[in-house]
Amino acid sequence: MTTVATSPRAGQRRAPAGAKYDRLFYSGISIALGLTVLTGFSSSYYLRLFSGVPTVTLSGGPFTTSVHVHGALFTTWMLLFIAQTALIASRRVAVHRRLGIFGAVLAAAMIVAGTRVAIEAAGRGQPVGGIDPHAFLVIPLFDMVLFATFVTAALLTRHDKESHKRLMLLAFVSIVVAAVARLPGILSLGPPGFFGLTLLYVAAGVAYDVFSRGRVHPVYIWGGALIGLSIPLRLAISTTEAWRAFARMLTS
Repeated sequence: MTTVATSPRAGQRRAPAGAKYDRLFYSGISIALGLTVLTGFSSSYYLRLFSGVPTVTLSGGPFTTSVHVHGALFTTWMLLFIAQTALIASRRVAVHRRLGIFGAVLAAAMIVAGTRVAIEAAGRGQPVGGIDPHAFLVIPLFDMVLFATFVTAALLTRHDKESHKRLMLLAFVSIVVAAVARLPGILSLGPPGFFGLTLLYVAAGVAYDVFSRGRVHPVYIWGGALIGLSIPLRLAISTTEAWRAFARMLTS
């Protein structure tokens, strides 16, 4: 995973004057995302590993090998994201680039593991927050699609640091919704509640762009719109018989 692009290339535009605050902003928001993950999953996963309480997931399923692999991969992503932003902040670009290769492989593994765990959870037939499991499956599967889209775009634009770092941030935001939903009192608000809180991270990026550049970068415009529009789209699809049939096929 790479969080900011590498050394400048011929013809590449110089960073805007406001970019002098980028290290502070991106380091800060990466830590905030990490804390959200740790807080959201502390009671439902991390603390259960050592506290002796029943080791069951949010949907009531057991901690299977798939769940542990999923947890290990996504935790590694969180730590790597924070490390990558720290490396850029300390101008250790060469190390950042080498870790980026590992990050790309990690992201691919996360997509496979995340999809597998989501399908297994829906297959148990237990409602999540009162939502039918087959209907709920649309949420994590769309998360994986968005995550794959943003990571792929970030890798393709790794030499354009202005686009790259925003795409990597959106990639993290696209999967942090699961942690946000597990924050105390949030799951009961339903998808509009936990998605709405997740979008605050996108809003923070937009606000910082306006502050530091005087305009919003196109990545936030189309990427933020993609995340935002996916919310009503998921909810609409989840109620259709076509989706339920597809979900039953995946979980059969």
